[in-house]
Amino acid sequence: MLRLFRRNRQEERQATEQAVKPSRDRWFGRIVGLLRSPRLDDAVWDEIEEILISSDVGVETSLRIIEQLRERAVTDALKQALTQDLSGDFEGLLPSDDGASKPYVILMVGVNGVGKTTSIGKLAHHFSESGKRVVIGAADTFRAAAAEQLEILGERVGVDVIRHAAGADPGAVAYDAYQASKARGADVLIIDTAGRLHTKSNLMEELRKIHRVLNRQDTSAPHEVILTLDATTGHNGLVQAKSFNEAVNCTGIFLAKLDGTARGGIVLAIRQELQVPILFIGTGEGMGDMAPFDAEDFVDALLAPV
Repeated sequence: MLRLFRRNRQEERQATEQAVKPSRDRWFGRIVGLLRSPRLDDAVWDEIEEILISSDVGVETSLRIIEQLRERAVTDALKQALTQDLSGDFEGLLPSDDGASKPYVILMVGVNGVGKTTSIGKLAHHFSESGKRVVIGAADTFRAAAAEQLEILGERVGVDVIRHAAGADPGAVAYDAYQASKARGADVLIIDTAGRLHTKSNLMEELRKIHRVLNRQDTSAPHEVILTLDATTGHNGLVQAKSFNEAVNCTGIFLAKLDGTARGGIVLAIRQELQVPILFIGTGEGMGDMAPFDAEDFVDALLAPV
């Protein structure tokens, strides 16, 4: 096989640029300019097709290129629109390492059955794997099995769980959990809350009370109020979400069970209607099956070829 003699790469690039300059100036430079048009209508595509044929690309090849360009332009425009809708001026949940706000307090809210308890376990696992010391406060004292479930999850991921007897004052649990976290030098305190009480107003008032208890311990606490939503419930979950958001001003969303639905578009509805960032998504059953939400990664995965 003939072995080519390679000159300096910069010289080769310059020689190539010089050779194609007439074609670029007369034909292909115009195509690039047209593709930057804010409106790619039929007239623009017809002009691009005419340029390609006039530059001796050939009719059949020109039509194939036009078809590919149309598909790419539409896909890119869709990606850009979706990413823009899902992006926001927020960063992922990252407790400070400077010790200024220890423990970093996360209040978890959401109705029963959305996967809140499992999501708490996943968050505890996530932070533990990141080298953080985590404590969980079992402040859902209304549901008898809530504290037991958290203790089981706590053992699985290796974190302490602070609990009282069933029916105890949730505010007292939150207070004790904060004090225990402080005494043990914990980096993160995750507090579970009830998802159902006798009345909706009763539930919301209890959440506000827990919020006040934490705020008295640290005027910047809770640092995050994360609403857990079940992706499989679709728009039905948005009505509940608005109530929680009005009561305690949610700062982020953990979207659970996203892997269990084909209606991933709910992510866009949540972002637009609630104006609250999605921080985490549930991707499976295991404790490690979750991911910090990234708009670009999400859109790329959503629009990947099937």
